[in-house]
Amino acid sequence: MKLEKLRKITEQFVKFGLVGVLNTVISTGIYFIFIFFDEKLYLVGHIIGFLVSVLNAYYFNSKFVFKTDITSFEGHLKALLKTYVSYGFTFLLSTALLWVFVDKCGISPKIAPFLNLAITTPLNFLMNKFWSFRKK
Repeated sequence: MKLEKLRKITEQFVKFGLVGVLNTVISTGIYFIFIFFDEKLYLVGHIIGFLVSVLNAYYFNSKFVFKTDITSFEGHLKALLKTYVSYGFTFLLSTALLWVFVDKCGISPKIAPFLNLAITTPLNFLMNKFWSFRKK
């Protein structure tokens, strides 16, 4: 039984990673649009990219990764809010790391967002699996 549970969690993590790739394309695309116009706008692009990509994450995580059976508006709203809180936590961490990487360590704002992924992706998965989309 434990092996089957491990297989299911691994499958969910892989699917979560695929959704994460799409989220990264969306958020990074928005981010790069802002820094294309002015590199000083890197945090603005980061914030707007976050807001848009979390909506995408909620949709695909609820339908594709965790396959929720939410039918009510209130249920969707509650799960969406939890998703924003989950991603919001790692967004704050990512924002702080982005600032440290760019402003304090001198890492290019074109590379720094990718360094954040190694930290934020596993945290997001755990928070979404065990809180946002937890089956009761």
